[in-house]
Amino acid sequence: MTALTAEAAAPDRAGRGEGAKSGLAAVRVWLFALAALVVAMVAVGGATRLTGSGLSITEWRPVTGAVPPLSQEAWEAEFVKYRESPQYELLNRGMGLDAFKIIYAWEWGHRQLGRLIALAFFGPLVWFWRRGLLGSRLALTLLALGALGGLQGAVGWIMVASGLKPGMTAVAATKLALHLLIASVILASLVWIATGLKSADLPAPPRTGAGKERRGAFLLAGLILAQIGLGGLVAGSKAGLTYNTWPLMDGALMPSAAVLFPQTPWIENFFDNLALVQLNHRLAAYFVVGVALWHAWRVRRAAPETPPARRAAVLAGGALAQAALGIATLLLVAPLWAALAHQILAMLLLATAAAHARRCYEKSSRRASTESSGLSVNPAK
Repeated sequence: MTALTAEAAAPDRAGRGEGAKSGLAAVRVWLFALAALVVAMVAVGGATRLTGSGLSITEWRPVTGAVPPLSQEAWEAEFVKYRESPQYELLNRGMGLDAFKIIYAWEWGHRQLGRLIALAFFGPLVWFWRRGLLGSRLALTLLALGALGGLQGAVGWIMVASGLKPGMTAVAATKLALHLLIASVILASLVWIATGLKSADLPAPPRTGAGKERRGAFLLAGLILAQIGLGGLVAGSKAGLTYNTWPLMDGALMPSAAVLFPQTPWIENFFDNLALVQLNHRLAAYFVVGVALWHAWRVRRAAPETPPARRAAVLAGGALAQAALGIATLLLVAPLWAALAHQILAMLLLATAAAHARRCYEKSSRRASTESSGLSVNPAK
């Protein structure tokens, strides 16, 4: 007998039978839809940053800000606020109202999508909860995830506010990286939970290599998440606009120590030094690709022609494609289309890694439960 996940088990134990299964299927679809919205949010946020639109709205109005300017007077009032920002003074002086409306639309759309995600999260959450389709553990997990989404909104405004300080023409790189990391954690969590519900009805896998498979999957997912954070530093500091050669940087595999660590205290170089920020992102990319290839080889060797082996191969291929796209983005000096595609593919790779890690975790958990009960393990189909 295959053990159900903790999240899935609660409704079934309540005796809901097939109705519970169909209800869990609806919950699963909802969670995957939310994950897709998060990817869209990151894409729109990336386009907003790349078009220089993120500082066009200089106030944080979570409720009244949902309504855009509806009259010429309202547009003029918003434009006056923007003209008082350092970005306008230092970068966009002379911009007309029509050009301002374009960058305003990007930022407004980004914030509207955030409001849509909040509604798409809390509305169905209440409905599913009242219908008794969420076990207590799953409900509390989702509430915590909702709180993280609220924190993400606050961090988003803190990030924007950092770009409105005197002398700033863009947001602080560390705050942008944090904003991107929180979005990535939310995405990975949604995929993890949704995949866990789906895997509850799957048969237990073969015993071969389960622990190795799980550890490699978790390591790869963690590395991809860390690499996204490093990519956020590159994007926020515009480090991708320097050292636009590969595999060399300024004629060498890496710049000299004097170039990499000129600032004191030395720790600040990891966040502010463009050469070191880009180098770290490069080195982490090589490491992610290496681990992905190693993981795919190891899983295939332990359990060839199985779903874990196929998923690991997809992850290895995705890591190679992401690295190639990153190199192209660097060599082309980060055009909008390439930089945006690089960011979207990173999120899709993270989602795939989260799903793979959850499947590996569930399989190991079900095997342990089966072995402890003295029952045999069914082979995977």
